[in-house]
Amino acid sequence: MKINKNLIQHIADTARLNLSESEIEELLPQLKEIIDAFSELSEIDTINVKPSFQPVTIKNAMRDDKVKESLSQELALKNTKHKRKGYFQGPGIL
Repeated sequence: MKINKNLIQHIADTARLNLSESEIEELLPQLKEIIDAFSELSEIDTINVKPSFQPVTIKNAMRDDKVKESLSQELALKNTKHKRKGYFQGPGIL
């Protein structure tokens, strides 16, 4: 892939970035270096390598459910002035 000012300007336009000429000049060698580094990856022989979809074993990080005593409705509503018919009352929408 040929990296030039036109390509960088096209990428910037697509991303809706307003790049100055000096910014384009600064990005040109950096983008070339990045593309070259990724091009080296295509030269690696991966024919007999199994794909690594998840390199780290995933474990279930959730805890076991344990039944315990919860607040009664009366106790939950004890400290609010905004209650109605046994529920918290929020602001009206309409």
